[in-house]
Amino acid sequence: SSDLVPDEGCEYDELIEINLNQLKPHINGPFTPDLATPVSAVGAVAEEKGWPLDIRVGLIGSCTNSSYEDMGRAAAVARQALAHGLKCKSQFTITPGSEQIRATIERDGYAKVLRDVGGVVLANACGPCIGQWDRKDIKKGEKNTIVTSYNRNFTGRNDANPETHAFVTSPEIVTALSIAGTLKFDPEKDYLTGAKGEKFKLEAPDADELPKEEFDPGQDTYQYPPSDGSSQRVEVSPTSQRLQLLNPFDKWNGKDLEDMLILIKVKGKCTTDHISAAGPWLKFRGHLDNISNNLLIGAINIENNKTNRSEE
Repeated sequence: SSDLVPDEGCEYDELIEINLNQLKPHINGPFTPDLATPVSAVGAVAEEKGWPLDIRVGLIGSCTNSSYEDMGRAAAVARQALAHGLKCKSQFTITPGSEQIRATIERDGYAKVLRDVGGVVLANACGPCIGQWDRKDIKKGEKNTIVTSYNRNFTGRNDANPETHAFVTSPEIVTALSIAGTLKFDPEKDYLTGAKGEKFKLEAPDADELPKEEFDPGQDTYQYPPSDGSSQRVEVSPTSQRLQLLNPFDKWNGKDLEDMLILIKVKGKCTTDHISAAGPWLKFRGHLDNISNNLLIGAINIENNKTNRSEE
């Protein structure tokens, strides 16, 4: 607390006081990370709005919320369910944030606990967060709910399905909701029913911020380039749809481009997901011409209030 003090003599336009004892778990979504609802209220809001209550999949990890402590807190919730003979009602996936995290949670038993509760530990890569998800449990256009600890939840981002209602929250809340299988579950006050019929409540999880032993670096999969690459050639088929060799741009002539034609003016929210969507488009990330075809297709054209349409 001695480090978190204002500079001497400083003045602020506005002073905001936050009582940490009054903060409650929140969940954001669907379709945007800036629509926040207390976890205790999201079930009622979902019923009112017509959002699907059943959680089809819970997903934790990726680059966001996948630290050693995050995985430990999720495992702490999972252990409580396992102690009462329960597993996740929803599908549950875990994406370690790095090879180091993957190796360390394997060594320290977190990965086993998360598997035992019904989870599937995926590769330590972007995965479903950026749309690298070959989802089989629903058809495109089917209305459903998923809960993730990822950093974004825009329409179609995770599975290319515009009817997937994606919510984002903390890894431990995702784990608790995946065990319950529904948005109508408040882990702070609601009870679960164990395998023998006993009622129990989840306790707030706790976990070590860092491993007691050093991090396990895992496997070294880096492929080093040759010390002298002058004789190396990269050959790409001219008909390849996934890779494209680029020619150097013409040297700038020193003049600015003026009176350019405006192709589209975007209305409302315009994030990186609207500008250049991921998901199935990722296969073109090595082909500039092809990946350029998704430019702004998710944004709303102010001229016609439509997406992926530049003219009537």
